Amino acid sequence: MQLFYAPGMIPPTHTLSEEESRHAVRVLRLVTGDEIHITDGEGNLYHCHVTVADQRHCEVEVDSTETEYEKLPYRLIMAVAPTKNNDRFEWFLEKATEVGIDSIIPLESAHSERRVYKEERGEKVITSAMKQSLKAYHPHLRGITPFKKLMEEEFSGRKFIAHCADSRTEKGKVYLPDTLLKGEDALILIGPEGDFSDEEIDMAVAHGFEEITLGTQRLRTETAAVTAVVMTSVINTMK
Repeated sequence: MQLFYAPGMIPPTHTLSEEESRHAVRVLRLVTGDEIHITDGEGNLYHCHVTVADQRHCEVEVDSTETEYEKLPYRLIMAVAPTKNNDRFEWFLEKATEVGIDSIIPLESAHSERRVYKEERGEKVITSAMKQSLKAYHPHLRGITPFKKLMEEEFSGRKFIAHCADSRTEKGKVYLPDTLLKGEDALILIGPEGDFSDEEIDMAVAHGFEEITLGTQRLRTETAAVTAVVMTSVINTMK
């Protein structure tokens, strides 16, 4: 199945963007009558056929719709400090989209190596990964968010912070798969290469964040972030 992305699509007919039209007609050589699949990124998977095979404005008609296509049984938000090497952060965006995630927050913390992030570039990476992995939900990528600002936001699920420092509580740092339950919504914080500052860890704990570990290995930022996404997925696929 070849998947196309059309945000805001309203059936029963649709005209693909010029970029998507060119890919459909020039690259894939689709002709009138050929089947084509489109998602709006909101969980709708449209089964369509081509009515006008023009590489500038390919027109389609919807034959049927699958709603909430492969919807995740949980909500996961990852707040991750962008890496100095932009490619490493974009690798995380790609893999997180493939595995399944709701939202990604580029996080600005005290030890951040990158304090500016171009959302447009990240959106392209996410869109490409969504289409290639045949997802009907487009993860939401927020603008870069200061640590303190994130602390002030409401979140109804469980909140976690992964760090390498000593634990602040008697409970200690808990291995994520040992504490997160199937179906629970989660917000997970992953810091920069220099880790979160002591003040940030204290602030997070004071705001209800639970301290976690992702294992005994010391992981780079993007590896830790992907590990947390995969762990959450595995927890939710276990019987």
